[in-house]
Amino acid sequence: MDTNKRILCRVGLDILILLCVGFPILLFFLLGDPYKRGFFCDDESLKHPFHDSTVRNWMLYFIGVVIPVGVILTVEVLISRCKAKRDNGNATSRRYVFMKYELPDWLIECYKKVGIYGFGAAVSQLTTDIAKYSIGRLRPHFIAVCQPILADGTTCNDAQNAGKYIQEFTCQGLGSSARMLKEMRLSFPSGHSSFTFFAMVYMALYLQARMTWHGSKLLRHLLQFVFIMIAWYTALSRVSDYKHHWSDVLAGALIGSTCALVVANYVSDLFQTSSTKPYLPRTAQDMGATTITTQSPPLGITVTTN
Repeated sequence: MDTNKRILCRVGLDILILLCVGFPILLFFLLGDPYKRGFFCDDESLKHPFHDSTVRNWMLYFIGVVIPVGVILTVEVLISRCKAKRDNGNATSRRYVFMKYELPDWLIECYKKVGIYGFGAAVSQLTTDIAKYSIGRLRPHFIAVCQPILADGTTCNDAQNAGKYIQEFTCQGLGSSARMLKEMRLSFPSGHSSFTFFAMVYMALYLQARMTWHGSKLLRHLLQFVFIMIAWYTALSRVSDYKHHWSDVLAGALIGSTCALVVANYVSDLFQTSSTKPYLPRTAQDMGATTITTQSPPLGITVTTN
């Protein structure tokens, strides 16, 4: 098999793996039926009003997609430029070839790192969805959204239902959409919390491994702090908006953070100490190279060889 076919097979396999993880998430969203959990009419934790989300869906996608991809792209391009300057200003130095075209290092690195990030995000989301649909915990605004009518025609406002565990009921749901009636059973764990914590913790680890600015030792840590605070604020907003119980948010944060740590350390090559094997076939010149000379990195963003 020639080089081009190997590259296409590798890329195709990567896409197939991502689809294998991502497709169940789509099935949960379109066809998933949460576990039908009962409730107590006098449960004060379920009687909060319905509020719109402080962190809207488009904000969540910006945090979890635009920011990570933008950071990875920016850092890898700057790293490539610094390497070119270090190599006697050879800004067009490239290592990879496909269809007789030589591909720049930064493009390959972006493909690898964005792909691994996407895989980790999908794993985190699938883990969250499995728990959501298996447990079916009711959200704090359950009573307001469902407006339950019990099997005997009474409601939770009737005194005889106080202290009873209710399993047989229907939702009157005045003013509530079908999506809201489904979402009211998906409180545990918090999807916003798990997604943002995965994204921001992974970005903090990525900067730790890939970015160094010799102008200040604190810039990288400032960015890491900002990323973690974005996730922290998003998680807190889910409690103040009555979308989740505090334990839902805590569980989501643990799922997202754990997935980020595992993917960064065991799936990606961010913290490898030895030279990384080429992910795609290299040019003949690179394959024939036997020695690597090291020089002091220039001022700016640099990276250890990994």
